Amino acid sequence: MPLYRKFHTMQRIYLTLLILLLGACSTTPSAPPEQHSGGRTERMNDVAFYALSLAETPYRFGGSSSETGFDCSGFVQHVYLNTLGIKLPRTSTEMSRVGGEAEASQLRPGDLVFFNTGRQPFSHVGIYVGEERFVHAPSRGKAIMVVSMREKYWRSRYNGARRVIASN
Repeated sequence: MPLYRKFHTMQRIYLTLLILLLGACSTTPSAPPEQHSGGRTERMNDVAFYALSLAETPYRFGGSSSETGFDCSGFVQHVYLNTLGIKLPRTSTEMSRVGGEAEASQLRPGDLVFFNTGRQPFSHVGIYVGEERFVHAPSRGKAIMVVSMREKYWRSRYNGARRVIASN
């Protein structure tokens, strides 16, 4: 394996471990046990972990492949299909109608988070990973990355979240 590939793999492992550590250090109370089943929670954590494993995959307009790159909705669609077998619609606007509404204060890993980045509601989508962070395919010249929803840019453009209900 070439050295640059080993380094890229180590970056992904480090990023995943960092997110796990941040989650373990959380002082935010978890949702009451009756609000979710262990199987669903585990599967949605798989969604978040798989999304994180794609960190640094390049952005590509219209892209939906880990080999050639993703746009935001192609990324989310790919993650859900490959972890849960759920085929989501292709656009972020269409995705904003799937599942049930999730309150910002009750977000859980795997929830879809939406933003108005194109002067149109629900024009951008990412996957919530915990600690007020989400992973997404940002824009040309960048790669899949984790960002904080606390940043002024994202906070001012937040449109809401959806929880796609996965069967156990």
